[in-house]
Amino acid sequence: MKGLRAFEMFVVALVLGVVICFCIQLSLIKDTSVVEVFRGYLPSSAIVQSEGYVTFLSGLYSIANGGSLYQACGILGATVMPHSLYLGSGIVQSRLQEYDINAGNVPASVQSTNAEKQPYHPSLGAINFCLKYSIAELAISLFTFALFVNSAILIVAGASLSSQSSAASADLFGIYDLLSSSIAPAAGTVFALALLLSGVSAGIVCTIAGQMVSEGALNWSLPPWLRRLVTRSISITPSIIIAGAVGREGLSAALNGSQVALSVVLPFVSAPLIYFTCRNKYMTVRNPESRDHDEGDEEAIDGNQEVMVDEAHQGVKMRNHWVVAALAVVIWLVITIMNVANLVLLGKGQGF
Repeated sequence: MKGLRAFEMFVVALVLGVVICFCIQLSLIKDTSVVEVFRGYLPSSAIVQSEGYVTFLSGLYSIANGGSLYQACGILGATVMPHSLYLGSGIVQSRLQEYDINAGNVPASVQSTNAEKQPYHPSLGAINFCLKYSIAELAISLFTFALFVNSAILIVAGASLSSQSSAASADLFGIYDLLSSSIAPAAGTVFALALLLSGVSAGIVCTIAGQMVSEGALNWSLPPWLRRLVTRSISITPSIIIAGAVGREGLSAALNGSQVALSVVLPFVSAPLIYFTCRNKYMTVRNPESRDHDEGDEEAIDGNQEVMVDEAHQGVKMRNHWVVAALAVVIWLVITIMNVANLVLLGKGQGF
């Protein structure tokens, strides 16, 4: 848990750095009404007017013809990074075991560090505690830091870039120049610093998730220094080659392409997650007595037959409610259709 808490505190420090950068950005904006900014959070009447319908339909036409679908998939991949699903499932293991150790639910054979230690099965109390902790952590992060940073991005863009005709097609370098010229010379530097901090945070998340996948799925482990050298080389070397070969335009295209690749991978990662969490076969917390009793029947449980046992012996079933399962399937279908359409348009040369 010491390593986990150090990792969490470091990521929190990076996020706070991004928040501070955007606070500075907002302080540099002048001649902008605070009332108008907060009014922007309310639904506008323009969406129910005829002009709103025309704008909405024209936007759908643009997306259908590939004008915005590529960017939409890129935003999706950058926001819902598929490897973060592995990270979230991996880092909770230490917290589960810490709860059971403190509660005295874990035998000494599990806590030992030798090769003969017994496998660890989290208790129902540990699972409920970590569920509440994760839900609270997610809600707080979404409705505080994430909401503020995304709102600050829109406020800065609306206050400084909306009147710039070149802002629509600007890349990161162009946005830096526009912020420096329209707000203040320091605005572009602060924007670059925020991108650097968020990039370091995303790189750390990707590295730790890759470590968990390599050790758990591939049984492949490396010394920490060699793992960092390999992962950093893989992430930095292509950027250096692209920058030297095609310059800033190539870097911008590579950034967008990597985000679209994350979006394409997302359905393949989320489909097993939805499947496993919707089945009691995998989402049942059994009592220690029933677990010991069923160890001899492990082959039968792993077959195609469902295990229908009384709850007192089988344990607590924690699969997703059908409403949650249906919503997850609908969202998965939307993401999949978006990616398939994007790949088809890319194949036809119309996606960019």
